[in-house]
Amino acid sequence: MSYATLMVWINVDHVSKQFVGVAAGAADKFVANLLGLSAVAIVSPFVAEGVVIVDNATEIDIAKVKASLAEAGNKVQAAVGSGCRIEWRSVIAFPTEALISEARCADLIVIESGRSAGDMYRSVDVGAAILGAGRSVLVVPAAVKSLAADHVMIGWKDTREARRAVQDALPFLHEAKRVTVLEICEKEQMETARHHVDDVVRYLAQHRIKAERRVEMQARGSRADQIIGWADDEKADLLVTGAYGHSRLNEWMFGGMTRDLLTTSPICCLMSH
Repeated sequence: MSYATLMVWINVDHVSKQFVGVAAGAADKFVANLLGLSAVAIVSPFVAEGVVIVDNATEIDIAKVKASLAEAGNKVQAAVGSGCRIEWRSVIAFPTEALISEARCADLIVIESGRSAGDMYRSVDVGAAILGAGRSVLVVPAAVKSLAADHVMIGWKDTREARRAVQDALPFLHEAKRVTVLEICEKEQMETARHHVDDVVRYLAQHRIKAERRVEMQARGSRADQIIGWADDEKADLLVTGAYGHSRLNEWMFGGMTRDLLTTSPICCLMSH
């Protein structure tokens, strides 16, 4: 099992050569096709069911948007270099809706974290993309320069989303030098957690992946902080987790691991919903 196509989302206003390099490196790792995507919606007097109606936009507005998207594509091609072929797609549409629609083309979506602040016409809502794409999403912090994925840490919780994430991450897990399955739980749940994690370790062994078991008691602070702390101590460079096991609204109001990882993790996160 491997990834055949990686889709990298490009913010039209910020084409990071470093981020594109991380995505290109991942594509090279799996001998996968690389597909770049960007989108911009024109501010229009009329929007119906997520479709931007541009009939009232001037030809100048449309030309400017097309030019900015083409420029972004040129920057991406320059960033990957002549040795890597990338297919470039760009559309005039709301970015989040465009990404969810185009996700049908890819096995894995690669997004730079911290580039989704507010402007629905020019930026992707990463949380909404994770919920709607039907594909796993690799979230890359801006400071990350490369992704070897030598030590992959699975943040386990016995949920549908976590099971999906482990399966989606199998190509990375096969290539990793070390895999750790970590569950954080309350004191009275330790024995049950050990049983669950042992099952995951056995499942991975059936896929010829050797994994270590780790069960830790919930400490003060968020589970995301604990996972990040342990991952940092153990030099893990990729976290694999389920996303939005609780509703997104609930996480927005009360906090949750997905939201915290998206906003604070210095380590790449592969998430599945």
